[in-house]
Amino acid sequence: MTTKDKDYVMRQVKEKNVRFIRCWFTDVLGMLKSFSISPSELEGALDEGMGFDGSSIEGFARIEESDMVAKPDPSTFAILPWRAQNGMNVARLFCDILTPEGEPYAGDPRYALKRQLDEAADMGLTFYVGPELEYFYFRRPEGVPEILDRGGYFDQTAMDVASDLRRDTILALEEMGIPVEYSHHEVAPSQHEIDLRYSEALTMADTAMTYRLTVKQIALKHGVYATFMPKPLFGENGSGMHVHQSLFRGDENAFFDADDQYYLSEMGKSYIAGLLKYAREMCIVVAQWVNSYKRLIPGYEAPVYISWARRNRSALIRVPMYKPGKPQATRMEFRCPDPACNPYLAFAVMLAAGLRGIKEKLELDDPIEEDIFEMSDAERRKRGIDSLPGSLGEAVSLAENSTFLKEALGDHIFEKFISNKKIEWDLYRIQVSSYELEKYLPIL
Repeated sequence: MTTKDKDYVMRQVKEKNVRFIRCWFTDVLGMLKSFSISPSELEGALDEGMGFDGSSIEGFARIEESDMVAKPDPSTFAILPWRAQNGMNVARLFCDILTPEGEPYAGDPRYALKRQLDEAADMGLTFYVGPELEYFYFRRPEGVPEILDRGGYFDQTAMDVASDLRRDTILALEEMGIPVEYSHHEVAPSQHEIDLRYSEALTMADTAMTYRLTVKQIALKHGVYATFMPKPLFGENGSGMHVHQSLFRGDENAFFDADDQYYLSEMGKSYIAGLLKYAREMCIVVAQWVNSYKRLIPGYEAPVYISWARRNRSALIRVPMYKPGKPQATRMEFRCPDPACNPYLAFAVMLAAGLRGIKEKLELDDPIEEDIFEMSDAERRKRGIDSLPGSLGEAVSLAENSTFLKEALGDHIFEKFISNKKIEWDLYRIQVSSYELEKYLPIL
């Protein structure tokens, strides 16, 4: 997206006959929040922000500290193509959340990412990401999921009935200035992916939120339901959000070294080593739901073993070899996040881990190109290959004692996030599932 200022936004609102402006932000869980203002209120909102009750937003303020201010960021202005009606348009602006004193609010996920980006900027670096968000189409949101097709990876046949859905979604994204690289059917039945062109991380976090809503809105227009739930179908691949990432110093890729056998600089290697070191502690942020850990099991293309590779897709981190030796294409791919996470917090903790690796001058072990899924437990232990937490409960235990995670998120978000995840895990543990009833009721 191009940089926009206040005057540009005001002109566009007038010229495009924008009748409502939706102000967007997220709570700590990444749930999109929105309120509308009229064009007459826009200038004041851009200058001073709009007040709201923060005590009603998950992870924000306590009731005695509830006054918050949402200040729209003019660089995020876009017209929502699915909302146009009778020549009138609706636009959106992402907001930064401020205190009544005008200071950044510590509970704002967008601010958490900005803090890490500022740390990278102090080192002369810009953080670029390219997430691959997978999702499913179903007939309806309730009951047993009913798939639209039985297609597989890259299928282009009559089975891929969602081609029109993907096409309309891409057209809507491009109308909002969001460039798309390609789209395709994914491995599981009724599973799809639209890949976004990489960009600076804050822009991409805003884009990821827009992408998720756009996919859902276009699906609803076609009378179906789209979900980013990590694992909706038993026995099939879940939906991931592999995140390609790199650091640039100006126009130069700081991860690239033409003389290295892997084309990786020392900075790139230390960055990867940082993500490997802190992967278990930050897993709760990039895979934040109970259902996330139904996806993160061996097999089903979900990486659970903490290692890196170039060709091996069973590794947690991969350095893609699509264009070996090309400076601009050198990047690493973190494969455990899922598309239901909060992208602001996910990008923040990934960058924080990588920067720690650089500052600590961590060394990167040799890549593991063998299929780790096929290794025995003894062989993995011998080679020092650890695994991600196997449940949200285990992830909570690792995270709540993590100094790294607390520093990366800030005290406020850390405490609110952990508290919410403990409640979610406790509520899940006390449920009696249909599996238990079917298996145990007849025999016990």
